[in-house]
Amino acid sequence: MTLTGVTFFNTFIYGALQFTSTTNVAVLEASIPVVTVIASAFLLKERLRVVQWAGVLISLLGAVWVVLDGRLFQLAMIDWNVGDAIMLGAVVSWATYSILVKKYMHHFPTYATLFVMSGISVIILLPFVSIEWFTLGIPPLFEVRHLAGLVYLGVFPSVIALIFYNKAVSHLGASQASIFLNFLPVATMIGAYFWLEETITMMQIIGAVAVMGGVLLTMRPGERKSSERIDQTG
Repeated sequence: MTLTGVTFFNTFIYGALQFTSTTNVAVLEASIPVVTVIASAFLLKERLRVVQWAGVLISLLGAVWVVLDGRLFQLAMIDWNVGDAIMLGAVVSWATYSILVKKYMHHFPTYATLFVMSGISVIILLPFVSIEWFTLGIPPLFEVRHLAGLVYLGVFPSVIALIFYNKAVSHLGASQASIFLNFLPVATMIGAYFWLEETITMMQIIGAVAVMGGVLLTMRPGERKSSERIDQTG
């Protein structure tokens, strides 16, 4: 779990952003739920009904729709590069992490596990950070604008988000919990509106509605119970 959820995923996604655009990263990130659902079906025997699969695909379409502002044909014109290949590593890492959380996280205390995972990740990455700093020089980490960003990345995505996600996987399963990741571009859109004064287009609103509709389809209680009964008899 340490390698896939903390070390590899963060390294891949931040590394990808050095070579490719945020749009490319966001589009590939939207594929994480689909990859997780497929992997969970094979490895965890989690089964989704047809209507739930429809929800997965609708939420995927909605997430990509928000990222591309409704211009889906831009997918054919995206300039893919090495950064996108690195981002695929992040997709596989997070899908693997979701499965491992479902299988093993209930054996360990939540906060202690996260503390140990973060510590191990620091130890693993320390030699690479040392080489980078020796080669490129030590960045000005203690400037206010850099320090604020580091604190945010260290607290919210690395700790709080992981705690919530791990809890969601334990209650919903890897498949259904991962669907909520398609809210990421929606939340980004809303945050950019309030803090960066960016405009929200009608196309993005349509995409956000599609994401919410897809998630609601996937989370239909009756269908979930049917899936659980199949798992128990299978």
